[in-house]
Amino acid sequence: MSKLPVNGQDGALAPQIQIPKRPTRAVLVGGLQIGAGARVSVQSMCATRTQDTAATIKQIQQLEEHGADIIRVAIDSKRDVEALREIRASVPKARTVVDLQESYKLAKLVAPYVQKIRYNPGHLYHHEKEVPVAEKVKYIVDVAKEFDLAVRIGVNFGSLDPAQAAAHQGEQEGSMSAALASAREHVGFMEELGFERYVVSLKSSNPNDVIDINKEFAKEFPFVPLHLGVTEAGMLPMGEIKTRIAFENLLVVGIGDTIRVSLTLPHQRKHEEILVGKKIIQDVQAGRFRSVPRFEQEGLNIISCPSCSRVENEAFVDLAEKVRELTRYAENHKLTIAVMGCRVNGPGETDDADLGLWCAPNHVNLKRKGVLLGQFGYDEVLERLKSELNQIISKGEETVDQASV
Repeated sequence: MSKLPVNGQDGALAPQIQIPKRPTRAVLVGGLQIGAGARVSVQSMCATRTQDTAATIKQIQQLEEHGADIIRVAIDSKRDVEALREIRASVPKARTVVDLQESYKLAKLVAPYVQKIRYNPGHLYHHEKEVPVAEKVKYIVDVAKEFDLAVRIGVNFGSLDPAQAAAHQGEQEGSMSAALASAREHVGFMEELGFERYVVSLKSSNPNDVIDINKEFAKEFPFVPLHLGVTEAGMLPMGEIKTRIAFENLLVVGIGDTIRVSLTLPHQRKHEEILVGKKIIQDVQAGRFRSVPRFEQEGLNIISCPSCSRVENEAFVDLAEKVRELTRYAENHKLTIAVMGCRVNGPGETDDADLGLWCAPNHVNLKRKGVLLGQFGYDEVLERLKSELNQIISKGEETVDQASV
């Protein structure tokens, strides 16, 4: 048993409860240790476009000022790499992790400017489809070894490995099984390559899925440090509530070595992800549990992805707020609306929702139960959304939460 120190405030508060810690390997990210009894670190991700170097530098500094241990930046092109080089020169002490998205071969170009590489198994299939996934992973690992970097395997329910998704299609817990199988496969790649400096994340927009899959993974792979997150948690206050449910259930049993709170926020408020994350850790260590054991959807559930550099139009954040205001009249109806800002998890999450808005640079793809209804301007999609919502309610294609009516 060991104490769960507050990130950035070691010794500042005397813990009131003892938190069991999993005997994981220690993974170093720069000078920061993850796992093996180290304090739980708090991460965030830049919402600015990477090529807007001035804004990205400013946001990294903002996040660091509020206690961010690791800051993620998205890289999708050689121009992004050049921007990252400039950014690194301005914030030389920042611990950065690069999100490779689909472009795994950019790993070697970004390696001199980061301490960690994150890749999503579901994205390794997009480029060079004739190259086996195992070879792509080996390329990333070889780069990590050469440049002394850590790696995160980032499995996300919204962008699953298509091969695993197909293999588990039709199962009652298909997404859960596919995500876990994908994680197993990539842990296997790492172990076969003799690379131990990696962590794993298993994220979903459903807190219950996050709890269940991380507990299952921790049982099967007790030596692998875990990065926790509820992806697309959405806007405050519900975004914090969903995150708390997952984190409180996991941290209290020693699962979780580093965390990210994913909130839909304007750029100037991005640091609130750090503040919420640190507060949750403090509350758990002090025995203050503010959530419930399981997330029960009582009425309308709005999923919206965090503001990050993959968002293709910053108007997405305003649109999410407008969707919430527009749909307040339907708050007692058990429906899910997904408002997604990029191509990474947008397709999957909007397919699974009753109504999905997948935001492109100049238009919004509106879906109803996975079927594309059309492309609409940001200024015209709300009217059509309300019409479709009213149709779903009038046809009884949802379950009304009578307890809250």
